[in-house]
Amino acid sequence: MSENEKIDISIVVPLYNEDESLPELHDWIVKVMTENAFTYEIVFVNDGSTDQSWECIEKLQEKNTFVRGIKFQRNYGKSAALHVGFQTTKGDVVITMDADLQDSPDEIPELYRMITEDKFDLVSGWKKKRYDPLSKTIPTKIYNGVNRMMSGIKLHDMNCGLKAYRKEVVKSIEIFGEMHRYIPVIAKAAGFGKIGEKVVIHQERKYGVTKFGLNRFVNGFLDMFTITFITRFGKKPMHFFGLIGSLFFFLGVCLTIWLGIFKLFIDTDSRLIADRAEFYLALTFMILGTQLFLAGFIAELIGRNSTTRNNYLIEKEI
Repeated sequence: MSENEKIDISIVVPLYNEDESLPELHDWIVKVMTENAFTYEIVFVNDGSTDQSWECIEKLQEKNTFVRGIKFQRNYGKSAALHVGFQTTKGDVVITMDADLQDSPDEIPELYRMITEDKFDLVSGWKKKRYDPLSKTIPTKIYNGVNRMMSGIKLHDMNCGLKAYRKEVVKSIEIFGEMHRYIPVIAKAAGFGKIGEKVVIHQERKYGVTKFGLNRFVNGFLDMFTITFITRFGKKPMHFFGLIGSLFFFLGVCLTIWLGIFKLFIDTDSRLIADRAEFYLALTFMILGTQLFLAGFIAELIGRNSTTRNNYLIEKEI
């Protein structure tokens, strides 16, 4: 493939210890690409595997020049693998899939059509019928339900590994930590709001074992609050901390005034205001309010010194 040749599809495959499935996945992808006459590249991102995954990628690249490989020194996580893979892609449409053969490459042509013809920015797969145990499917349903409620994005399977993107989407977003679960939320916050969904086939794992445990659901919920805050208040933290801080301080002041009036005109006995529990509650409210307000103020100062404070995505210019 020449440097300037147009590429229809870039397929990014993050992987960790999947040497058994890689040859079969590669042949399956090539078969689909050939049948549909797509120009393509396959980007395997080896996330610090300890098996023979990298050697397998090298062999695949020797027989197929459309294969590219990226090897991490150690395991950094799926978000890092996707981020690096996205930065190196050249295709007009970028498709991600897991390396464990649970995502079917046969879905690629329709995903490509939805991006190019239906003009979606992002299309997420929905594994409507899953072959996972109940210990995984039930928390997944709860997790996706809360996601839909908080993000406003009506996807049934936010974390499905099989997704398709316009090239501009993957070049404009940054994925970090464990935020690969929330790529649709990040994309929407960046201005790519046309997000679609496609029911896809979920296949049983053929080789190896799953790399995810129940702890990912706990981490997922924590990350959900993080991404919600970043997307809504990342550029204006004072609107969050300042509002809550002002509310707490106002409640404390009101309670203090009420205690003073109550002492002067109603309860005129010798009991001191400082002996009442309400006094300490009011004091706590005012201290919390002040601290939250200052947190917002400091965050604004830090934001003003950020090198990305004026990074805005320009779609067109004439």
